[in-house]
Amino acid sequence: MLEKCEGIVIRNTDYSETNKIVTLYTREWGKIGAMARGAKKTNSRLAAISQLFTHGYFLIQKGSGLGTLQQGEMISSMRSIREDIFLTAYASYIVELTDKSTDDRKPDPFLYELLFQTLHYLDEGYDPEVLKNIYELKILNVLGLHPILNQCAVCGSMEGQFSFSVREGGFICHRCLEKDPYHFKISAAAVKLLRVFYYFDLSRLGNISVKEETKAELKKVISAYYEEYSGLHLKSKKFLDSMDNLKGLI
Repeated sequence: MLEKCEGIVIRNTDYSETNKIVTLYTREWGKIGAMARGAKKTNSRLAAISQLFTHGYFLIQKGSGLGTLQQGEMISSMRSIREDIFLTAYASYIVELTDKSTDDRKPDPFLYELLFQTLHYLDEGYDPEVLKNIYELKILNVLGLHPILNQCAVCGSMEGQFSFSVREGGFICHRCLEKDPYHFKISAAAVKLLRVFYYFDLSRLGNISVKEETKAELKKVISAYYEEYSGLHLKSKKFLDSMDNLKGLI
């Protein structure tokens, strides 16, 4: 049975000399895999549509197992991402995080929209570090993780000076700091942005300007939370961190 879907290529794997297995995150079906026969040949009609990050319409012959990609119609190749090694590193992390956080054939229209908007904003030149932080925070719910960012995780107070506690799973106020001697002291700006990034609608993103020191705080807190609770160890994260270090030297 031939079916059409809208999707984004989040992984492709070489299969034999000429074929690829393409993993799509689709609006209609969630994550699915499909065999793209002959896609490794440069003159193949599937060569372009099966490239990583491609957003398009895909016609798939569905069966009980792996489907077959019959044809595709490109909406966007995400050209700016492809032509910039730093943007490629950020986008690779975002699609691998999506891949590792989701099960096959479980539609999630919210996540599809989030992935679509994040990659398009990256392609349009928005701050990649900010987009990465927003995506990391928003996909936590997909992983079944719900950090407490609207009040103190210990006493429930919404007032006070907040730090971040990995142990308590969110913000702790100045009155409860002794509950976690290993808490992260963070600025009021970092507290506000963690809250905003977690709750707000990405489609309303304007040109947010974040100071480098605040970005460093956000990265430290989010990375520590992921390390403790997500169970994910992504190759693209290691590569992205090494690229970030390289960028600091340029």
